[in-house]
Amino acid sequence: LVLGWGSGAAIAWAVFPSGCKAVQSTVDCTGRWLSSVPGNLRGDIEELLLDDNTIHVLGNASLLSYHQLRCLTVTKNRLELIEPGAFLSSQGLHVLSLADNLIFTNYSLTAAALSALPALRTLDLAGNHLTEDMVSVLVWNLSSLKSLSVARNIIMRLDSSIFVNLTQLLELNLEKNYIFEIDQAFEGLQRLQRLNVAYNYLPCVVEFGLTQLRVLNVSHNVIEWFLALETDDLFELEVLDLSHNRLLFFPVLPRQSKLRSLLLRDNEMSFYQRLPNGTSLANVTVQFLLIDGNSTNVTTVSLWEEICHSNLSSLRLLDMSQNQVWYLPEGFLAQMPSLTHLKLNQNCLETFHLLEADPLDMLMELDLSQNQLAELGAEVGTGDVLPNLQLFNLSSNRLQALPPRLFTHTKKITTVDLSRNRVELCPQPAVAGDAENPPCVDIRGVNTLTHLSLAGCGLQGLGGHPFQGTSLMYLDLSDNHQALSGDLEWLQDLALTLQVLFLRNTSLSSTTVDLSALNSLVRLDLSGNSLTVFPTSLGVLKLRSLDLRDNCLPALPLDVARTPLGKSLREVYLSRNPYNCCTLGWWDALLRVEGLRIPDSREVTCSFATRTLSPRALPEPVVRSCRWQTADMALLYLVLALPTCLTLLVAFAVVFLTLKEKLLKMVKSRCGVSSPY
Repeated sequence: LVLGWGSGAAIAWAVFPSGCKAVQSTVDCTGRWLSSVPGNLRGDIEELLLDDNTIHVLGNASLLSYHQLRCLTVTKNRLELIEPGAFLSSQGLHVLSLADNLIFTNYSLTAAALSALPALRTLDLAGNHLTEDMVSVLVWNLSSLKSLSVARNIIMRLDSSIFVNLTQLLELNLEKNYIFEIDQAFEGLQRLQRLNVAYNYLPCVVEFGLTQLRVLNVSHNVIEWFLALETDDLFELEVLDLSHNRLLFFPVLPRQSKLRSLLLRDNEMSFYQRLPNGTSLANVTVQFLLIDGNSTNVTTVSLWEEICHSNLSSLRLLDMSQNQVWYLPEGFLAQMPSLTHLKLNQNCLETFHLLEADPLDMLMELDLSQNQLAELGAEVGTGDVLPNLQLFNLSSNRLQALPPRLFTHTKKITTVDLSRNRVELCPQPAVAGDAENPPCVDIRGVNTLTHLSLAGCGLQGLGGHPFQGTSLMYLDLSDNHQALSGDLEWLQDLALTLQVLFLRNTSLSSTTVDLSALNSLVRLDLSGNSLTVFPTSLGVLKLRSLDLRDNCLPALPLDVARTPLGKSLREVYLSRNPYNCCTLGWWDALLRVEGLRIPDSREVTCSFATRTLSPRALPEPVVRSCRWQTADMALLYLVLALPTCLTLLVAFAVVFLTLKEKLLKMVKSRCGVSSPY
């Protein structure tokens, strides 16, 4: 017995000879290469985990000693058979997971074993190559089940006989099968609340009438139509996921429901009463022929009628992104007064108008990105426009301006994305000859604004004080080649608040960068520019993340690790620069900084002659050559001059000794001094 510590208290855990670990009433035998259930465990265990082993059979005596077992998981084994008497001593079992095995091999015998579990609440049979007939046999006598998963099998068709006895079922998972038809399979499941039929092959859903259902997931099918039953009964439905299908029309929803989330992402949906060529389909109807045995019903639906008869007053989230919507019907949003999140990105919208008739007072997020918007209209009167809006995404459109004073009426706006629009920020200098200033976006004085993206807007300079009165913490000016070409006084307005700044691909050179005023900055992206020298102003900043990729830097300062920047950095990107292999002292210094990550360190290279090398493992000949190149030049000159000086000195001494007498005589004769000899 071993004592461990957790949450301030001692926890007893034991290790059995089989390698299993026990903590209180749970025994974990996961991944122990067991071929059978260990028989030497404690008899009072309530949870037994046998996942990821090699068990083939659960025999009649496998669980004989474990009378108090409540949860058993045997996933990812090779289980082919559960003998009929395997659970006779564990009839109090509540949770059983048999996922990713080979139950199909002897499913009838396994069904007999399961029928001995009157208290079973949760059963997982996912990934067992089961057909619908096999599933029907396996769950026939499990009337106590509340949760059933038969995901990742080979079920193709469901009818009313499959789940007929599961009267207590609350949750059913059928995802990732091959289901193409469902014929009244869920009518008897009166308590069913959550149904998952995602990743199948359903072509349509018609006469949907599961009034008790709360969550329905039919995403990732091939559904073209969704038609709810025409009744005034109240549906409990709260979440409907129809994303990633082939819907052609907005779904015909229940007239009365509690729908809170409607997910329609990635379909082929549009509204058709007004077509781009002026054609109207207002009076055209579609007839559905429903054949059930010998009876035939014809349902006529005006799919092009733009009046929604459903009560959507409780809807909070509407996701219609990645469709073919080019306009919204009049009054469409007026039916959703509780809407907080609206996603219309990746559609074909050319205009979008915020009207007083559409009461979107609760809207917090509006995503109109990746459309073809050339105009954004808004009735800016005495009242607030979108008073609770916090996130506004308008990126990747064709906007050149926004309605005047739009943001002065959005009292809670924090995040605006205008990237990849041809917009300019106010104030703009007047152009000579123009009667009025060119259109611009005015965000001055919007003190709630903290995140702003202007990437790829073609900004021609940020003259004046366009950010004055804001509280920007995040600013993206990437892909604007002229944005920093003029006065940089605007930096002073953000000195106290700005924490993240992206200046990627803005044609920065080393002489134009002075960011020393941004004392609060913690993340800076300077990648994709033309920096040839490390900007000295960065040394005083206390950044935590710095991106210098794709520049022209031959080296960083040798003392970079000792500056305030080097001491605060926790992440730096350095690749794709032409570093000199012989000036890598800065590299070694950075590697020694504790807690500093260089995520692209394997991509960092340096140049030596015509070779491109990794600084992590320079060849010894290159290291020696670099030592000569980087040695003290005064010492080098001294070493080179010393042999020459010695040679001259020796030569002078030899000449002097050889010609000593002649030189003395010549000097004496010249000077007229008598010789002592």
